[in-house]
Amino acid sequence: MKVEQLYTGCLAHGAYYIESEGEAAIIDPLRETAPYMEMAEERGAKIKYILETHFHADFVSGHIDLAKKSGAQIVFGPTAQTGYDAYVAKDNEELKLGKLRIKVLHTPGHTQESSCFLLLNEEDEQLAIFTGDTLFIGDVGRPDLAIKSDVTMDDLAGMLYDSLHNKIMPLNDDLTVYPGHGAGSACGKNMSKETYATLGNQKEFNYALQPMSREEFIVKVTSGLATPPQYFGHNAMMNKAGYNSFDEALAQGTTPLDVAAFKAEMAKGTLILDTRHQDTFEKGYIAGAINIGLDGSFAPWVGAMIENLKRPILLIVQEGREEEAVTRLARVGYDNVVGFLKGGIDAWTAAGEEVTIVNTVSATALAEAIAKGDDVKVIDVRNEGEFISEHLLVATSYPLAEMAKKVEDLDKKATYYVHCAGGYRSMIASAVLQNMGFENIINVAGGFKAISETDAPKSDYVCPSTLL
Repeated sequence: MKVEQLYTGCLAHGAYYIESEGEAAIIDPLRETAPYMEMAEERGAKIKYILETHFHADFVSGHIDLAKKSGAQIVFGPTAQTGYDAYVAKDNEELKLGKLRIKVLHTPGHTQESSCFLLLNEEDEQLAIFTGDTLFIGDVGRPDLAIKSDVTMDDLAGMLYDSLHNKIMPLNDDLTVYPGHGAGSACGKNMSKETYATLGNQKEFNYALQPMSREEFIVKVTSGLATPPQYFGHNAMMNKAGYNSFDEALAQGTTPLDVAAFKAEMAKGTLILDTRHQDTFEKGYIAGAINIGLDGSFAPWVGAMIENLKRPILLIVQEGREEEAVTRLARVGYDNVVGFLKGGIDAWTAAGEEVTIVNTVSATALAEAIAKGDDVKVIDVRNEGEFISEHLLVATSYPLAEMAKKVEDLDKKATYYVHCAGGYRSMIASAVLQNMGFENIINVAGGFKAISETDAPKSDYVCPSTLL
């Protein structure tokens, strides 16, 4: 028997490989199929099942392509309706995998079709449970993503309470819980950095599994929820209705374009996405481009900043990382990459084309400007909770995901210092603001981490955990 967690940090996502007697099952695979196919091939196993815990909103699953390539059966829990061939299992139905059995537990609450998969051996011992977005380590799935005209957030929260208390909590305490996500995912609000734990551990430490009434639970899990990223609904629909082949998106997206071809695409209004590190981007970029670096939380910020998933995209990317960029875009449903600039910015400037820069100063320079009593204007693009926890007294909160819509009334000729926590988000924001016509944007290197080490006046610190 083999059980392996395949964790992807950028999406804080856990996929799973289970194998027994030459038969394998994949749970909640990412868009690219190669890792799963190669793992099965190396072990001489055949993929029998692709198990989907629900219609994911935060990424596009690879279930459809993987089924076509492997011949495996896609399996959902009760009530799921798809636009492609899939087996909809009954509650408590068991699937045989070699000498193992996988029991389908219908656990609505995060979504109505949400299900968990309980792994049993020949002796009927409970080995592990794969909980998707029903139960996380330290949290439970948010109940506000699958609201319909006849189902409210409170309705789903109530279903989640019933699912946890009737289906999961009665299971053995030594059972290993393997969730769909960890800290950093927008699918919960209090997830642990740990990516698995025992059920007994969660009964002791997970706030949502403590003794409380159904009504108290509903209040707890529905409070403090951040606005879900705009792309979540689109991804869920792709997972439900189907999508085009990832291989086609990869082949198109990795097409090299010379400067002339790149400019021709720009003339059509194609979006330029520059995926280089912020420290490189600031030294010179093509006017109009946005910077979302591959070395940060790339896919979630693409989803937050590029609202139209079908909009054609041109890439600026570090040499050798073209396939990585296209793959990570496809994971969240952005399949329309036209190609990348061959030779990058060096080729652009060598052709005599101009670049734009982002002015950057140190946190110390900002603190000195504040100390002089200058009329310093600071835009803090961290999330609301980060801002409330501690911020510069002269700063105004403009969370990055909604920033462009909230700064429209600001003076485009005034000078604004922009910062986030460490520098990744502030570079995204600085480029967006310059593209909007702001003439004097100054990025603060090192973000609030560096600012906190200066004497610049700040608000009193509030522990983030008290804000939940």
